[in-house]
Amino acid sequence: MKGWRNVRDISLIIFAALLLAFSYHIFIFPNEFAPAGLPGFATMLQYLFDFKVGYMMFIVNVPLVVVVYLMIGHKYAIRSAIFAACFAGMLLALDYVDLSLFIYNTGNSAILAPIAGGVVSGFCYGIVMKRNSSTGGTDLLAALVQHKYPEHNLLWIIFTINAAVAAVSYFVYGFKIEPVILCVIYCFISSEVSDLMLKGFKEAVKFEIVTDQPEEMAKALMENLHHGVTELPAVGGFTHSNKTLLICVVNKRQIVRFQKVISKFPGSFAYLSSVKETMGNFKRSK
Repeated sequence: MKGWRNVRDISLIIFAALLLAFSYHIFIFPNEFAPAGLPGFATMLQYLFDFKVGYMMFIVNVPLVVVVYLMIGHKYAIRSAIFAACFAGMLLALDYVDLSLFIYNTGNSAILAPIAGGVVSGFCYGIVMKRNSSTGGTDLLAALVQHKYPEHNLLWIIFTINAAVAAVSYFVYGFKIEPVILCVIYCFISSEVSDLMLKGFKEAVKFEIVTDQPEEMAKALMENLHHGVTELPAVGGFTHSNKTLLICVVNKRQIVRFQKVISKFPGSFAYLSSVKETMGNFKRSK
């Protein structure tokens, strides 16, 4: 089972690397803007000196992977190396493939390229990160900095690198503000999509109810919503009387049904909060 899981994870990492490389050739290179992270600097070098991004990715990632392997973790470094090698190799291979039927040259609608590219990038990033890997480059550099200085926020490290890419792109692409805006849009879309991928799609709602009728309410909730209820002892702050805190996580579409249940217990108090993803035994009660 573990062996099959490793094969599946490696296959998905390779798929993400190939898809991201294809996205670079379709959305980024033809539309003259820099993507996020160290590949952004490599893209600008290719634009200025025709030095291929694929070669730069090999040069940058080899020493980073070695250091990460020695300092952080073997599994993380090996999987990151697989992604980086496949990504760089595919970038170079696609240079010899006629992609004219697929290339998306936005023309006057330049904003569409970073949106499309950002969606693909975020999707690939989410796949890779959920499998204890990285996209190399910026991620490896940020991981090393945080390993050395754990008090530093990883997001700020990545943000600083991306901000530098956006600023430098102004000078590289003919002192124009458009490439800067396109880079910012790409970074934002990629971040939002990857965040959604990492947090998951199993959104739910958590209700916390303070009541002095725990048995009756718990029974009513389980009968009407078909989800379990957790009971915790509580004490009222004003009256110092003994209460019970009920916790119930339900699907978003069950909010109205919950409101109908709690309306039958006028002495109770409840509030809700969003749950980004549910894990473990989130099943309907029998």
